[in-house]
Amino acid sequence: MIRAVPMNAKLEPRRLHYFMEVLNSGSVRGAAGALGMDASAVSRALSLLEQEYGARLLERRGRGVAPTDAGQLLAAYLHRQQSERQALLAQMDSIRKVETGHIDVVTGEGYVDWLAKTSLCRFMQAHPKITISLDIGSTDEIVQQVVSERAHIGVLFNPPRDDRLCSHHSQPHPIKAMVPRGHPLIQLGRPLRLADLAPYPGAAMHPNYGLRQHIQAAEISEGVRLNFAFTTASFDALAHYVTAGLGYALVSRLAMTEADAAKVTALPLRNALLHRGRTHVVSRQGRTLPPAAMKLLRMMVGEMRAPASGAR
Repeated sequence: MIRAVPMNAKLEPRRLHYFMEVLNSGSVRGAAGALGMDASAVSRALSLLEQEYGARLLERRGRGVAPTDAGQLLAAYLHRQQSERQALLAQMDSIRKVETGHIDVVTGEGYVDWLAKTSLCRFMQAHPKITISLDIGSTDEIVQQVVSERAHIGVLFNPPRDDRLCSHHSQPHPIKAMVPRGHPLIQLGRPLRLADLAPYPGAAMHPNYGLRQHIQAAEISEGVRLNFAFTTASFDALAHYVTAGLGYALVSRLAMTEADAAKVTALPLRNALLHRGRTHVVSRQGRTLPPAAMKLLRMMVGEMRAPASGAR
């Protein structure tokens, strides 16, 4: 019969250790040998533990011993305690490791302004001992850096289907026609067909960018070839092209000053393909990111999910 454990009982850690060693060894003698002790000393310690616990913990089974019901309860408690201790140490280790290290991020130029003003800024303020490298590249270059593990995190528009990529979050980003104030297309007052753009000069990213590849698919679907007078690898250059009144640009957004934004009108496009574009935060499939990189990635995803983030 199990008696109630006294409220002031103190289970002595050394005796608990002996108890678990006996269970692991299957006998008092075996435990004594593993502990480098005399078997009688181990036996006395177990007797004292049973007095503290208020019940028999072990019973003889042939040449060895086995736990009683009370012993099984105590062993389960000690296992849980050990598991919780290990989990705590792992969490503390992660916190320690997140305070130092280096993170490589690669992104398209169109996301630099958003990253610099949100996730990266807040992360660097909170973790001044962590260094960050931010590289700018095309869609193809971003994918290559992530899958080759030269970058921990990638942010890009419509990555290609690739089993080596893991997308942690995506956000819809429809492509629009950014036109200078007073452009004739504004007068149409409806979502534009690509044929509406064809008579006018325009600007777009180079073909190795996901944004441009999306536009090319829409051109094929409508049987239209647009007149791009200017192609570039720079979103800033696209913004200058439009604000200078030279023509339209096909993008999801442009990073501009308030004064320049007043010179530009965003016109919706009719083609369904141009509404399927999404921004993705990616890493290498199967790669375990360092704690610091994982924390930054979660912060970036949180910023994307925030309704008022104004990202991208």
